[in-house]
Amino acid sequence: MELIRGEHNLRPRHHGCVATIGNFDGVHRGHQAVVGQLREEAARRGLPSTLITFEPLPHEYFMGPQAPARLTPLRERLCQFAALGVDRVLILRFDLRLSGQTADDFVQRLLVDRLGVKSVIVGDDFRYGQDRAGDFDTLVHAGQRLGFDVLRQDTYTLGDARVSSTRIRQALATGDLAGAEHLLGRPFTISGRVRHGDQRGRTIGFPTANLALHRGAPAISGVFAVEVRAVDVRSADGLLARGVANVGKRPTVGGVTPLLEVHLFDFTGDLYGRHLRVALRRKIRDERRFESFAALQQQIREDADLAEAILSGQA
Repeated sequence: MELIRGEHNLRPRHHGCVATIGNFDGVHRGHQAVVGQLREEAARRGLPSTLITFEPLPHEYFMGPQAPARLTPLRERLCQFAALGVDRVLILRFDLRLSGQTADDFVQRLLVDRLGVKSVIVGDDFRYGQDRAGDFDTLVHAGQRLGFDVLRQDTYTLGDARVSSTRIRQALATGDLAGAEHLLGRPFTISGRVRHGDQRGRTIGFPTANLALHRGAPAISGVFAVEVRAVDVRSADGLLARGVANVGKRPTVGGVTPLLEVHLFDFTGDLYGRHLRVALRRKIRDERRFESFAALQQQIREDADLAEAILSGQA
C-alpha cells in the first residue's frame, strides 16, 4: 500500500483512480463494506483504489478536547487499510484551509484536477465541503458535469441498527467488548509504543509495559484481560503474551494523564520502544482509587488471577 501524506505529494502517476472519502475511525464493518466496494470497482475498471482520509479527524478539529474519543489512531487505521487491500491512502491535513474549501472547489481541485477520479464510492450519509454543504446528491451532480461516476454504499446494519463509530463508543462505554467486537469485525485494540514509566509496578511485583494513549481520554477505561501482539513481529500472529491491563489515569498514584499499563504473564524481555497492539478481551472491573499500595497490590494479584482464568477459558 502506498501512503501519500498531503495533496502536495500527489504526482501525475496518481492521476486516474477509483476513490472513497471518509474518516474511517474504527475501520468497522460498515467501513469494510465501503472498502470492499472500492476494490471491486477499481478492479472492474483496471485502476488503482485510493482511500482519502483526514488527520486530525474533522470533528477533532472543530471540537478540540470535547471531541469524542478516537477508536483507532492513524497508524492503526493505516494497518487496517493495508490488510483490506487498499492500493493507496491519501491523508489530507484537516485545517482552516481545507475546512473553508467549498464543496465545488474540493471536487474540482482534488478529485478532478489532482486525482482524475473515474468513480467515487461514498456512504449514504457522506457530507463534504465548507459547512458540510455537499452531500451524495451534490456529488452525483458534480460527477455528471465533470465526468466521473458516484456509487452509494448503503447503510450497513447489524441487529436492525446502523453500524457506526458512535455505536461502538457506546458499547465500549458500558464495557460491552463482545458488542464492540461484533460491530468492528475484530477485537477492540489499543496500540502504541512502549515508553518508560515511573516503574512503580516493579516495586509491588507487577512490572508493566506502559503505552501512552492517543489524543486525550480513551474510548474505554478499567481493568481488562488482554492479549498482546507486537506489530513488528509477523510469525505466530505476533502473539507475545497474555496479561492484565489497566486503562485510565491511575488515581491511586495521583495520575492525571490517561495511560495503558499492561502486566504480561510468562514473558521476559525488553519491550521499550516496541509497538504493541493490545486486544481487550473482557472487562474485569472499573478503575478506582485504593487507600494504600498494599491494597492496590492485593487487587492487582486478584485481577491477574482472574485474567489468567478468563484467557485460559476457565472463567
